[in-house]
This record gives sequence, C-alpha cells and structure tokens, in this order.
Amino acid sequence: MSSKVQSKGGRAPGAERRAIFSLTICPEVALEDLLLGPLSFSLGSAISASFPSIGAKAKDQQASTPESPPPPEANAEAIHFLKSLSQEELQMLFFSETLVMVSNTGEPEGELAIEVQSGKHEDDSLAMSHCPLVHAFSRGFVDKTLCGNSLLGYLTWNLEIVEQHSQEFIKFPILPMERKTSLLRQEGQLAMTRSIKDGEEVKTEVTFLPLHSTLGFISEAANLLLLRVMAWRQMVPSNARFLALDMEGKLCYSSYQALGSQTIQVDRHQAEVFIVEQTIHSEEGIPMSCQFYLLSDGHLAKRVQVGSPGCCMITKMPVLREEDEIEPPPVFEKKPLPWEEDMELYSRFLERKEQLRLSHTRYLQQHPDAEALISDFLLFLLLRQPADVVTFAAEFFGPFAARRPPTPALRSSKPLSPFRSLDPAAERGAQLPRAPQVRLRRDAGTPGLDEEDLLSLLRF
Repeated sequence: MSSKVQSKGGRAPGAERRAIFSLTICPEVALEDLLLGPLSFSLGSAISASFPSIGAKAKDQQASTPESPPPPEANAEAIHFLKSLSQEELQMLFFSETLVMVSNTGEPEGELAIEVQSGKHEDDSLAMSHCPLVHAFSRGFVDKTLCGNSLLGYLTWNLEIVEQHSQEFIKFPILPMERKTSLLRQEGQLAMTRSIKDGEEVKTEVTFLPLHSTLGFISEAANLLLLRVMAWRQMVPSNARFLALDMEGKLCYSSYQALGSQTIQVDRHQAEVFIVEQTIHSEEGIPMSCQFYLLSDGHLAKRVQVGSPGCCMITKMPVLREEDEIEPPPVFEKKPLPWEEDMELYSRFLERKEQLRLSHTRYLQQHPDAEALISDFLLFLLLRQPADVVTFAAEFFGPFAARRPPTPALRSSKPLSPFRSLDPAAERGAQLPRAPQVRLRRDAGTPGLDEEDLLSLLRF
C-alpha cells in the first residue's frame, strides 16, 4: 500500500486556459518518452494522439471509483535473474557511449550520452560504499522544439535502486513544460517525489512505497545497465516479469523479449547486434515498446521506439571489450637430479659433510656437559622405555628450566604438566626456580650420573 501527498503551486491569471491547452497537445506522453526513457515518441505522434474531451472528464469524475486492483509483483524468474548478477560482471560493463538522435530523414537532431562507472554513496548510517553510478544526458530538437533530459542514479550490485534523480523539459513556445522525479531509498521504503511544472503552475506529488513491494523494480538507471548485462550474456530471462514506472509514476509490469541477432552497418563496418525489446505494460494506457540493438560487449548501437519515425544510433564503431582469459599457472615437472653422478656436485657434498662433522666434533669437545647430558638422557630413556617419548623428554629436561614453578610440598593426584604454560600470568607466578634433581658429575672421570642420582630419577 502506497501513500501519496500532493501539493499544487499557485496559478497566474489566465493560466487555466494554457494548462488545458498543454494537456490537449500532449495528453498521455511523458517527457522521457521523447528522449532517454525506454519509450521514445516524437512530438508529431504526441500531437496526433486522441484528444480527451472535457465532457468525458466530467463523466469520469462523476462515475463511482472502482476498487483498486492489487499492486503488481515481479515473478520468480525476474528476481532470480537479478540475484544472479555479480560485482565482477557489472564492472566489466563500466564504460561511456554516445549516440546521435536522427529523424526519419536521417538528419541529426540531438545527442544522447550514457556513462556507467563506479561511484560512492552514503547510506543512512553515514557509511560510504562503492556502487554502480549511471549518468545519462540528452539534448536536442524535436519538431524544432528544444528538449532535454538528464539522469543520475545510484544502484546496488543487484540493480536495486538506492537514489535516482531525473529531469526532463520541453521548451514549448507558449507553455514550457518541466518534470523532475526523485527516488530515494530510506528507512525501509522508497520515497518518490514527482514535480511537474506547466508554465507557472507547479504540481508536486510524494509517494512512499514499501521496499517489499518494489522487489524486482527496474528504474531508468537500472534499465540501462540491465540491457548491457543481457547483451553480455546474449540472453534474456524467459518469462521474466519485472516492475517499472509508467508515465503517471505508478508501478506496472515490464517485460523483455529477445528478437534475435542482426547485422547492421556502423561506420563502414558490419556489426552483429543482439536485439532486445522492452515493453511497459501500463494499467491505464496501451503497452509501449522500445527496441535496443546491442553489441556483444553491451554498447548500444541503435534504439528505436516502436511507432516513432526517429531513432538514436551510433556513428562510430567502438572498440569491443572482451573478457580477459585467465591463463593457468605454469606447471613445472619435477626432474630427477642425479647429483651423485655429477662430479662437481658430489665433491661439494663431501666437502660440506666433512665441514659439518668437524664442526660438530669441535663443539662437543668444547662442551663436554652436552655429551654427558645427552648420554644420561639416552641411558634413562632405554631404562624406562616410555610410550610417550616427547612427554618423557619434557619431564627429564624440565628441572633445568629457569621458569619452572616450585614443586608443591604435598603430592597431588593431578601432577603438573611438564610443558611450558601458555598463560603469561602463570609464568609470572613462578618466582622461585625449581632446584635441579639431577647433578652432573663433571670431574675428570667419565661424565654421567652417580648411583644416588639414578635412584632418585627412578622414583618418579
């Protein structure tokens, strides 16, 4: 359920007749239909539309208001397609392009520029995040009438609308028209502000839509990027039904259909294009379709509004982007090294082996206590023959640790661990080092343990 707030600006004297005149000229054509949006009419087709009579309007106002139909919802195919998009895929489609607006006689009437790049947006929590930024601008003449359109939109990586601002204008000689539309995602809802200016009259409408009702909604900015995705994948989701805004700013269904491939002439080059047709199914008006001729990398080569004599097309063939192929890392096979057969390597091996032997022998001669300690350990190890050699070695060399906690006066059923504690506080609590239980005999005789030391070790 959406809520609306309307406000109307003041009207100058004599403006009522001009307002009726503007509605008569352009009764059901939005400004983006002339330029940027998926629907592009020429001013001549707008003038030739059927005129609504004042009597018919009075009858419509007197008639009873029927019950409003349920709001439209996107189907599962559309939602699944949007969820399949990835940041890496969309970043491949960040580029700018320029098209020329031409009439049915081939004369240029304006220019359309579209740019998709990486931008930054600030959310409600004042956090900056990277997101796709779509900027489009068009300006030209339609039946000698100046008109223009600008679009700026921030999207998520699943093409959900974050913020969008659009502005359209037509400089009619009698009554200029201007429309501004803003979409802002905030506090679990989508706020839409529409401002229409007819001459000196300004009408503003604010609508709030819950976010769950906009699931699968494709804005104007998202549509430009979604078309590039379809061209890049060379496919259109089958039976997908998205949501879009019609000319009155109401949610309606939007569908895409693949029309196959075609070869067109672009700047003396033959280019293969993928044709996608978008249709806006307005609940109050007739469906309106627009065809997009897309190159393989997403560049828009041509855009044709069904029923309009004019179109937009490129005049210069762009450099097509291709997906980078990641080469697998090189694999180096392990080759055998017969170093024993190589005289130089074998001589180096013998030389290094002799150096290590002499170094080890010299060290043991300079430190006889090391040889005695190792001999005592091996002797005690062979006597006890423990199953856990690592724990046994920790218990044997533990008394020599400087930070070993003192031995309790009474024996406990839960003996202390011989390994060093990982808790720094426990280590700081050990103030007194434990006296070594093993006394090494370092006299001139054979180094080793005496009988008393050996018996004391056998007790624990």
